[in-house]
Amino acid sequence: MNQKLDEKQARFQGENTSNRLGHIASNLARLRTFCNIAYPQAVESVADETICFIEWTAAEIEPEYAEELVNIQVQLSRWKLKFDSLWADESERKNMSEQASAWSERVLDMSGLLSQSA
Repeated sequence: MNQKLDEKQARFQGENTSNRLGHIASNLARLRTFCNIAYPQAVESVADETICFIEWTAAEIEPEYAEELVNIQVQLSRWKLKFDSLWADESERKNMSEQASAWSERVLDMSGLLSQSA
């Protein structure tokens, strides 16, 4: 692993799990936006980062939440494997956007951040 990634991991893992889940939810919302504005490089970059964030978080949360996160991670990895063909198909890109949005809402809910601020 490169030093920059190590530093990012150390910073990320220094946060509590609620905030980490909040970052994951935020990244998923960014994926939705980048799909909608047709910015493929950003989608790939944020997907990569989100896969790492999930890897660094899943082992430290409740098993049922961890399972959901890993399922998101697997789907993001699948998208990456066939990204060019998915991206070229407007309906697939719309599906990616809608899926990322649903995941974002779910992970934000998991984080408990919304109920903490109420």
